[in-house]
Amino acid sequence: MIISSLQKKLNVKFLPQKLFYTPEWLVLGVNNVCNLHCKMCDVGTCYTESNFAVNLIGTHPLNMPLELIKKIIDDAAANFPSVKLGYAFTEPLVYPHLIESLFYAQSKKLYTSVTTNALTLPKHAKQLCESGLDHLFISLDGHEEIHNMISGHKSSFQKAIEGIEKLIAEKHRPKISVFCTITEWNIGSLKRFADFFKKYPLEELGFMHTNFTPDNIVIAHNQLYGHNYRATISNVTNVTETHIGEMNLQILWEEIQSLKRDSFPFRLSFSPEIKSYESLKFFYNKPDVLIGKKCNDAFRNIMIKSDGSVIPSHGRYYNINLGNVYDSSISDIWNSTAAAIFRKDLIKAGGLLPACSRCCSAF
Repeated sequence: MIISSLQKKLNVKFLPQKLFYTPEWLVLGVNNVCNLHCKMCDVGTCYTESNFAVNLIGTHPLNMPLELIKKIIDDAAANFPSVKLGYAFTEPLVYPHLIESLFYAQSKKLYTSVTTNALTLPKHAKQLCESGLDHLFISLDGHEEIHNMISGHKSSFQKAIEGIEKLIAEKHRPKISVFCTITEWNIGSLKRFADFFKKYPLEELGFMHTNFTPDNIVIAHNQLYGHNYRATISNVTNVTETHIGEMNLQILWEEIQSLKRDSFPFRLSFSPEIKSYESLKFFYNKPDVLIGKKCNDAFRNIMIKSDGSVIPSHGRYYNINLGNVYDSSISDIWNSTAAAIFRKDLIKAGGLLPACSRCCSAF
């Protein structure tokens, strides 16, 4: 059923347990391995107790079987051909069936995107262009020396740029966007990072404020919702190497303003869009207070892991089992009993649960 944006909003508000529209994205967790060790990432720092780590590396097999991803593609093409396939976790470029599955999705006329750290992009650039990939999202967290330090690889930035240049050299190529997570290590060099990309034909350069869940938020959340939607600490001191309290917010605010005053040949974005220095301090220093109004992704995405199991939205989510594509159609899983209960509980709670306070899905 094709319904308008207003109808979707009314559907979510008044009948969240039954969505009369199809998902916008199928997020594909095609493998459970990453070839970098980013300092702010639960997976990169080997903190395997968080929901994020469990959702990314907690299933078996290591790689989603080719027959499974083809089953997903067939189901999507037959039942909701406008859905977008997002290869996002853990590192799609080392997924052995990536290129073949992209070609298969192209044959079914489905939109595809890949989110990658781009370490092996030079090796795959030509095939990615030939596969009909629509959009490549590249995660880079600073200029050369900063990104390499954060990622734990001495040439990860150089490899990514080499790959981008190989893409650009092709006649037909996907759209290319770069996204940077703001951390204590790259504050003060974000403008230099953005200026570097002025010579590249990017679709977008995005800066993402750190997603984090400290222990006091976890405790408060789990007292209310832990029996059904257990929260875990993530991206904080003693878990990763991130120290939220050591971020120089004054310099960050000045740099954000400098970036916004400049002009770029591509879209420049921030997530969330913070309007004042006081709001910036509020974001990082008061994570117990919600900023967004509603989890957007719970009502437009689902994530499929390598074993066929499905959770709401994406890897940062609560580890709620909505079903398995081996046993059920994606349409049935989209409106499964577990999905219905969770979406209804979200709306009943006001749109967000306590541990959602600094998750990108809320913005």
